[in-house]
Amino acid sequence: MQLFDQGKPPLGVLLDCDMGSTIGDPLALALLYGLEGKGEARVISVSIGNSNLNAAAYVDAVMRFYSSAPKTGPFAGFSRSLPVGLGGGKKLNDSPLFTEPLSKNNADGSPLYTRVVHSLSDTAEVSALFRNALTSQYDGNCVVVLSGPATNLAKALDLPGVKELISRKTRLLCVAGGTYPDGPPDFNFQTDVAAAKKLFAEWPATIVALGSETAAQLKFPAASIEKDFAWSPAHPIVDAYRAYRAMPYDAPAGNMAAALYAVHPQEGYFKVSNPGTIAVSDDGSTRFTPSSAGRHRYLIFDPAQEEKLSAAFTNLASAKPTVRAPRVTK
Repeated sequence: MQLFDQGKPPLGVLLDCDMGSTIGDPLALALLYGLEGKGEARVISVSIGNSNLNAAAYVDAVMRFYSSAPKTGPFAGFSRSLPVGLGGGKKLNDSPLFTEPLSKNNADGSPLYTRVVHSLSDTAEVSALFRNALTSQYDGNCVVVLSGPATNLAKALDLPGVKELISRKTRLLCVAGGTYPDGPPDFNFQTDVAAAKKLFAEWPATIVALGSETAAQLKFPAASIEKDFAWSPAHPIVDAYRAYRAMPYDAPAGNMAAALYAVHPQEGYFKVSNPGTIAVSDDGSTRFTPSSAGRHRYLIFDPAQEEKLSAAFTNLASAKPTVRAPRVTK
């Protein structure tokens, strides 16, 4: 019996985030694993734009938490984990968001959340990770989500053959950042303005942006943390949420929305602008110029979808881990 795909697998998702800046990135990762558990997507690459090793260790712990759900049957011993890509961008200071979950131990003194990232050598080089993840996908069967600075993706564009891979393999890149049609400087873009400019100018496929004007309308309710995750006595997302800010608080859900839209753009969660071109200014601000030939669009909040969005956020982020057996052929 060989372990390889039999037929086209679910949509692959490459997430490049800035883990530690906000609670939005852990929630987005949880949502993606909720989609994976439903068989609607696969997390195929996770990378971090900053260079904080503890942030990478936390991502590793979250991914292993979601990949270690118990199973019975012929695949009971099968578990899937991925390397964490750690970029060379600006190093964030340690945040309770990830140091608090990492500091927790079991009664015997062992770490509460299993992880293997302890040094730089335990992480992956981001550009190679990104290229390899794309290479292994069916044409047109993956999406990219950016919820941090554009440093990693801009660097990946310089690798030979990557632009052709992006054009052939991806459906879209969904960027959480900016303000549209124009607005003030964006924190993520300000962090690496040159990379943001390069990304929007050179990315060879569709980009859909979720700006601050839309993200401001979206919240993840604290009440969900209190009740929907109760199935697990210990959860790395819950611990991060509680450590990030004094409870109760409703968290910004823009990063979650970008991930959700990337996987399910057909669901009508948002209105979408006409095509155009997004340009990033020297100060990190953005401007959208309409153009029928443009490859960029931005998402527009639709009040009629607010309840539907909130339900999707809570149901997916709080879903129990489900490890899906690998497809096989006899």
